[in-house]
Amino acid sequence: MQIIRNLLLFLCLLTFAFAASARAEPSVIFLVRHAERADAGHAPEKDPDLSAQGKSRAEALARALRDASITAIYTTEYKRTQETAAPLSRSLGVKPQIVPAKDTAALIGKLKGSSGNVLVVGHSNTLPEIAQALGVSTPLKIGQTDYDDLFLVLTGAKPRLLDLHYR
Repeated sequence: MQIIRNLLLFLCLLTFAFAASARAEPSVIFLVRHAERADAGHAPEKDPDLSAQGKSRAEALARALRDASITAIYTTEYKRTQETAAPLSRSLGVKPQIVPAKDTAALIGKLKGSSGNVLVVGHSNTLPEIAQALGVSTPLKIGQTDYDDLFLVLTGAKPRLLDLHYR
């Protein structure tokens, strides 16, 4: 009888563990704007590369997050987001997944289906929408010349936002 009770208890715990993992969300979602564009101060291009300063900042991001246990990286279709993520991607061996900048719903679905810590490299106009869709009540404010914000969304019943900076 004791063996049957222990077996039932084990099965209940196992069921609970599988149910919890089926809806697992990342522990921390790092949100960062792409680094500085090469066309700064000139007529804007549609899809510019990063400037030398932007490439340096992308390297700084890789150093800042190298020990953050990043398991997934999401970028938009634009070169500047992909180039911002590239140094970290190379150092971790994590291939970025590209999600169209205008498809916030698809990105949120991917984030909610991820486990571990995740990096999202977006734009000044997409990151506030992403944070809001993740349940963050504090509005994100990103200025036109702000490239050093590193937002951390701590997931859970009531997501929390931390605003850090990296250089």
